[in-house]
Amino acid sequence: MSEVLCIGVSHRTAPIALRERLALGDGRTRELLREAVALPSVSEAALVSTCNRTELYAVCADPAADERALLAVLAGGAGLDPAELDGVRYAPRNCDAARHLARVAAGLDSMVVGEAEIQGQVRRAHRVARETGTVGPMLHRTFQVALQAGRRVRAETALAEGRASVPSVAVGLAREVVGDLRDRRVVVIGAGETGELTAQALAGEGVRTVFLANRRADRARSIAERFGGEVVALHDLPEQFAAADIVVSATASPHTVVHADALAQVMAAREGRPLLVIDLAVPRDVEPACAGIPGVTLYDVDALKTVVSHTLSRREREIEAAEEIVDEEIGRFARWMGQRDARPAIAALREHGRAIVDQVLAENAGRWETASPRDLARVEAIARAVVQRLLHEPTIRLREGGHARLELVRELFGLDDAPAPPAAEDVPAEARDNVRRLRG
Repeated sequence: MSEVLCIGVSHRTAPIALRERLALGDGRTRELLREAVALPSVSEAALVSTCNRTELYAVCADPAADERALLAVLAGGAGLDPAELDGVRYAPRNCDAARHLARVAAGLDSMVVGEAEIQGQVRRAHRVARETGTVGPMLHRTFQVALQAGRRVRAETALAEGRASVPSVAVGLAREVVGDLRDRRVVVIGAGETGELTAQALAGEGVRTVFLANRRADRARSIAERFGGEVVALHDLPEQFAAADIVVSATASPHTVVHADALAQVMAAREGRPLLVIDLAVPRDVEPACAGIPGVTLYDVDALKTVVSHTLSRREREIEAAEEIVDEEIGRFARWMGQRDARPAIAALREHGRAIVDQVLAENAGRWETASPRDLARVEAIARAVVQRLLHEPTIRLREGGHARLELVRELFGLDDAPAPPAAEDVPAEARDNVRRLRG
């Protein structure tokens, strides 16, 4: 019987130095997913990789062995020894794995509780896995349930009120450190989603001097026009740093963008003027050694945790309501899992009953000398009706779900444990075709 397994690390379990090594782009993600489903007893896989977590979801026929194999795949993709993840990884299964993903999508497991961006990141992970052809019926339903929970939490609670996000917390931190931001010069490096949210949060604070640096000038220009900023070239950053009060870096670069030696030269020319640097990227954009440069105050995403903790007390009531929504959706998922797992057992149980009737009729075929064909048909009909009624209640109980109940019935009746194919309605045709193609 296949199970859903999640293997992951997050900001709750691992420091940024480890998380940045596990952060994967789309290209490497697709390679890792193909490696995962190439394992003998792994049929489906999807990967959620954000600045605060890397989580591999898989459908496994042998969870104990597959957990070790998948851990090796995940660690190998980051150039890590699997032992380096001991003590920081988690591995929930089945409904616990689905619950975890639902809490992630709802923003309940985020550093900034209620953040809106994670819903889109989970949706993207599902899409990438579908495009790669590694999502089948079980993970498709798992992600559907998680995304539905996320939508309901945002629609039915005020958990995400005020569009809480890591960039908004970063801007709040900047306000606490340097005071009123309206007359401050700010440089934002990166024009992706995080950079855009940072510019938006700065505009909300009345900041008018925002310089956006990005490899794609058109993307940076679009954001600058919306929030009253200007676009600068990446090679002009040293000049911009010389005049800036605050630098926020949020690129998707796999390499360091701000180097300690270059920043030290800039600070030497600033005549003691302090510079606040906030690094929101994972992998980090700013060399950690920059924190030791006189006049530089450096924060990375993990350093924002102390700021985030102040917001939790105001959201406790909404968190409780959000958790109840997650519980409702996972209850539906559990029933679906139970019914799906029960189908092979029910089919085997009914086939077992039919085989017994056939055997008994065959054994007594020579004992009906005086019976007419009509009498024989009645005897067979009665025998099959008795078996059908006898199996009616066990069938209902099996459909109600429960792995322990399924295993007990299989053991009591000596049923074949061969899995039946999933119902067609459980997964879109695209996913069925993808899995069929990958599995040969």
